[in-house]
Amino acid sequence: MNYIIREIEKRDNKAVEGVIRSCLIEYGGNHEGTAWQDPDLGRFSEIYNTEGNKYWVAEDENGKIVGGTGIGYLTKEVCELQKMYLLPEARGTGVAHTLMQTALDYAKRYYKSCYLETLDNMIRAQRFYERYGFVRVHKPVVITEHFACEVKYLKEL
Repeated sequence: MNYIIREIEKRDNKAVEGVIRSCLIEYGGNHEGTAWQDPDLGRFSEIYNTEGNKYWVAEDENGKIVGGTGIGYLTKEVCELQKMYLLPEARGTGVAHTLMQTALDYAKRYYKSCYLETLDNMIRAQRFYERYGFVRVHKPVVITEHFACEVKYLKEL
């Protein structure tokens, strides 16, 4: 299957929210302190439409959104890799690598480092982040609303 990586559009908002909620249920993250409670979950096309903030979707050949990721502003020098989720059918296809490279290439234009938070049981995701040079840190770089995400990473850009 081939995938198209493109910037999110308004028509994608509900599909992206569905992907994220599905993945959070899969990993037991459907509770307070995770993206599950994010009030902007269904408004990504608006939220990620300013300089230094961007969200990309992965769309399959049939037009189905199977995943996405974003870069969001944290501080003048630090961004966050945000809401990187893929449906099971898209995992292992290489689309995550394309999403990650797209996001990091964008982040390098605006920031010096990239932060992320994830759940402890997302072991495959953690290995994936480490392959891209993210290093586990033991305290938050900034305080986010995702207090239930136990694992934190930072990557120098």
